[in-house]
Amino acid sequence: MLVCGDDGLAHRVAAELLDVYGEPVTLVVPAAREAERVLGHTHGYGHGQGPGAGIGLFARVPPARPWDAVPAAERPAVRELRIVEAAEPDEAVLAAAGVGGAPALSLLYEDDDRNVQAALVARRLNPRLRLVIRLYNRKLGLHLAELLDQAAAVAAPATGRPDQDASTTVLSDADTAAPAFAATAVAGTSKVVQADGLLLRAVERPPRRRGTPPARTLCTLALLPTDPDGPEDHRGPVRRWDRDCDRGRDRGPWLLPDDRETARAGTLTLVALEVVPPPGRRRIASRIPGAAAQLGSLASLFPPRLNWSLAGVAAAVAALGLASWLTTGDTPFHAAYVTLLDIFAFNDPAVREPPVRQLLQVLGGFVGMLLLPVLVAAALEALGAFRTAAGLRRPPGNLSGHVVLVGLGKIGTRVLARLRELGIPVVCLEADSLARGLALARRLHVPVVMGDVTEEGVLEAARVHRARALIALTSSDTTNLEAVLHARTVKGDLRVVLRLDDDDFAEAVDRTLSTAHPAALTRSRSVTHLAGPAFAGAMMGRQILGAIPVERCVLLIAAVEVAGLPELEGRTVTESFRPGAWRVIALHAGARTERRPHLSGARREGDAAGGLVWDVDPGRALTAQDRVLIAATRQGLAELLGRRRTPTGNP
Repeated sequence: MLVCGDDGLAHRVAAELLDVYGEPVTLVVPAAREAERVLGHTHGYGHGQGPGAGIGLFARVPPARPWDAVPAAERPAVRELRIVEAAEPDEAVLAAAGVGGAPALSLLYEDDDRNVQAALVARRLNPRLRLVIRLYNRKLGLHLAELLDQAAAVAAPATGRPDQDASTTVLSDADTAAPAFAATAVAGTSKVVQADGLLLRAVERPPRRRGTPPARTLCTLALLPTDPDGPEDHRGPVRRWDRDCDRGRDRGPWLLPDDRETARAGTLTLVALEVVPPPGRRRIASRIPGAAAQLGSLASLFPPRLNWSLAGVAAAVAALGLASWLTTGDTPFHAAYVTLLDIFAFNDPAVREPPVRQLLQVLGGFVGMLLLPVLVAAALEALGAFRTAAGLRRPPGNLSGHVVLVGLGKIGTRVLARLRELGIPVVCLEADSLARGLALARRLHVPVVMGDVTEEGVLEAARVHRARALIALTSSDTTNLEAVLHARTVKGDLRVVLRLDDDDFAEAVDRTLSTAHPAALTRSRSVTHLAGPAFAGAMMGRQILGAIPVERCVLLIAAVEVAGLPELEGRTVTESFRPGAWRVIALHAGARTERRPHLSGARREGDAAGGLVWDVDPGRALTAQDRVLIAATRQGLAELLGRRRTPTGNP
C-alpha cells in the first residue's frame, strides 16, 4: 500500500493499514524523521523496539531505490513500513516508491492541486491502481473520479484486470469529521451516514425501564456506561471490547453487542442505529398577510429595545388620536390628522381652544419630542444594517440557545454548513480575515465576531453566556483548550466539543474537565481519528459509506460483496454476526448489473434502484450474489476481509 501525504492524516492512514489490516506500507512524506517520530510515539515502538527484539521497524529508502531492490534482510519482519522522503510526488518519486506494483495509492496532501496532479500521473503509470484521493473541492472530486474511472475502464482490456479493482474514491477529511463535531455539540441531533438515498442515524437512548417496549431500531451499535463509578459488572464488558479504541481507557464504549447482552444492559445507555427517510417537500401556506410579513421583516433590522420604543411611541400617538376624536367630535380622519400636526409641531397653538384641546396639543408636543431621537436611532440602525447586508453580521443582543463555533478553517466551514442544514443558530469566532469560511458565513447571514478567542471580551461578544454549546476547531490544540477554559469560566455548565489531535493530551483534557465540571458535557474529537479509518478502508477496496464516532472509538458503515468472504457466504444473517466486530444491517440481493455502483449520497436521476432490504430475515442465508451493508469496527472489518489471522487460522 502506497500512502503519500504531508500531515498527520497520512501517518494515521499508514498506521491503520499496518496495525488494523496488517498490510505492508510505503509512506511518502516530506520529512522522514518526523514520520518515524510520530508513528513510533503513537504506537509505542521504534527502531529495535516493539514485538520482536532487535528487529528494525522503519526502513528509510532513497526515492531512486525501488522497493524490489531492497534486500529482504533490510525489510522489517513484523510490520513492513518503508518511509520515502520526497518533497513532491512527481513521476520519479511514485515510480521509485513502487506505484507500478502497488494495489492501492492514497494521496493525502493538504493541497488539492498536488493531489490531482499526482492522481493523473499515478493512473497513467498503473491503470489497475486503486486510488483514494483527498480533496476538499466536492465538485472537482466528482469530475475527477469519473475521469479516472473512465481511464481505468479504457485500460482494463489491455491489462486483463477487473474494472472494479481500479476504482477511484474521493474523500474529504472535513466532510468525514464535520457531522461528528456537529452531532456531539447539539442535543437531539445524531450522527448521520447517507446510504442509498436514506439517512442512517445513530442516536443515544437512555436505559430502558422494565415493562417498556423496546424502540424500533436496526441494531444496537454500542453500550455506554451512564455511571462511571458503578459496579464492576457494568464496567467489565466495556473493557472487553476496549481493544477497538485508539487509546486504552479504564471505561469506554461496548461496541456491537449481541441481543442477549443488550437485553441485560442494565444502566448502560444504548447507541442505536435507525433509518430516517428524507422528509417530503411540503409547502405550508403562511397565515400571515403580506403586509404583516413585510413589517416583520423590517422589524428584524432593528434591535429589540428600539422596536419596543417605536411600539410605545406608536401606541401614544394612537391614544392621542383616539382622545382627540372622542373629545372634539371631529371625524376620525380629521382627529388623526390634527394629532399628527401637533406631534410634529406643524399646527398653530390652540390658544382659544377648549382646555381639553390645549392639553392634547401639549401632550402631542411631548410625544413628538420623544419620537425624534427614536426616529434618528432607527434611521442610523437601518443605514448600518443595509451597509452590512453584504458583509458580516453582528450577533443580535437577544440571541440565545445558539452554538459558538471557534475557527472557520477547512473543518469549521463544513461544521458551519452542517449546523445550518440542521437549522441551528450559530455565532462564529475567527481571527483571520482571509479564512475560507467567512464567505460561507456571509452567504448564510451567520453572525461573526472577528478577533482572537484568547483575548478578553471576544467570547462575551459572541454571547457565550447564553449559548447551548461551544465547538473549538482551530488548528492549535492549545488555542482550543484555552477557548474552552475561558468559556467555562463564563458558563460552567456549557457543553463543549474541542478538536484535539494529540491522543495523550486529549485523554488528560477529557478527564480533567469532566472531573472539574461533572454536570457539563465535555468531548474531544480528532480529525485524523475520524477520517483515517475511512481512507484506510477505501484503500482496501470496500465502499466505506461513513464513520460513526462512539466516544473516541469509530464504527464504520460499509457496503461489501459477500462473494469470497467465508465469514458471510453460505451463512445466515444471525450466524454471520460477530459481536464486537461486525454485523449485517441491510441486504441487497439480485444481479449485480441491476445495482447502483455507489450507495453513498442521494440517488440521482437515471440511477438504478438501490433495493436495500433493511428488515432482514435473521434466518436468510447469504449467497455470493448478495451485497450487504455492515456496521463494523476497524479490527472487525480487517478480520472480515481475511487480512488478520491468528496462528490457528481463525479470525
